[in-house]
Amino acid sequence: MNADLAAPAAPAGVSQRLVAVLENVAIARDTYRLRLDDPILARAILPGPFLMIRPAVEDANDPLLGRPFALYDVTTDAAGAPTSVDVVYLVVGRGTAALAQRRPGEQLSVWGSLGNGFGPPPAGPVIYVAGGIGQTPFLALGQWWLAKMSYGLQSKGLDPPCPGSAVGLSSSSSATLLYGVRTAALLVGVNDFRQVGIDVEIATDDGSAGHRGFVTELLARRLKQGEPPRIVGCGPSPMLAALARLVEPFDIPCEVSLENHMACGFGACFREIPGNNLILIRDPDCP
Repeated sequence: MNADLAAPAAPAGVSQRLVAVLENVAIARDTYRLRLDDPILARAILPGPFLMIRPAVEDANDPLLGRPFALYDVTTDAAGAPTSVDVVYLVVGRGTAALAQRRPGEQLSVWGSLGNGFGPPPAGPVIYVAGGIGQTPFLALGQWWLAKMSYGLQSKGLDPPCPGSAVGLSSSSSATLLYGVRTAALLVGVNDFRQVGIDVEIATDDGSAGHRGFVTELLARRLKQGEPPRIVGCGPSPMLAALARLVEPFDIPCEVSLENHMACGFGACFREIPGNNLILIRDPDCP
C-alpha cells in the first residue's frame, strides 16, 4: 500500500460516545438548534473545530454515516461549568431530516472535536462573512475573540470561569457579522449575535430583509471604508470564491471555515477536505 495513501488515525483525545438530546427546536424555516448533554465535549471544544453526529437514534443504522456540525455555542450551569453543546443545522437531505426527528431523551452517537481551530484574536475590528447556514461557527468565535466567554478549559487544565468571563485573552475591539441568506425566513440567531455585542448587517437575495443582493456586496462596501485587521468567512463555495477575489488586492488575513460531506471526520475515509476545515486565503507576511 502506498504510504502516502495510508488512512490517518483519529486525533488524540477524540472519543465516540452516546449523548442524550436535551433540546431539538425549530428556530427558523427548516432550521433547528440541537442541544446535547455532553459536559466532556463542552469543556474541551474550541471555536472552529467541528463534531460528528450520527442522525440515527441509538441501535438504528439508517442513516449510517455521521454528519459534521460546527459548534454554535456551549451552555453553562449556574456556577459557570460547561455542561452542553449547541449546534444549529439546516435540513437539506436525509441525514439532517432524520436529525430533525430526534426528541429530548433520545441518544445520539457523537465524536469530536475535530479539525483545526481559529487563532488568537486580532487587535482591532473583525468582520465575519456568512452565507446560508455559515453563521453558525461565528457566535462562539465572536464571544471568544471579544473576551466575553472562554472555551476549551479542559484542555488547558483551568477551572470553569464565571458565566460570560474570559481567561487570559487579549481581545478584538469590535465585531461585525455580514450575513446573507436567500430570504428573511432563513435568518437564524440574529438576536443571539447582537446580544453578545456583535453588530449584524443582513443581505437577502429577494430583498425581504436588509440589503437586496449578495453578502459579498456588503463586504465590498466595507472594504471601501477601510481595511479591517481580520476577515473570517463561512458559507457556500461560490460565496467563498467571491470573498477570496474581494480580499486579494488587500493585505488582510482571511480565514475560512469550509463545509463538506464527511463520513468519519478525521480523514480515514478520504472524504474530508485536505488540511481539515480551516485554511488561510491570504497571509500578508508571505509572498
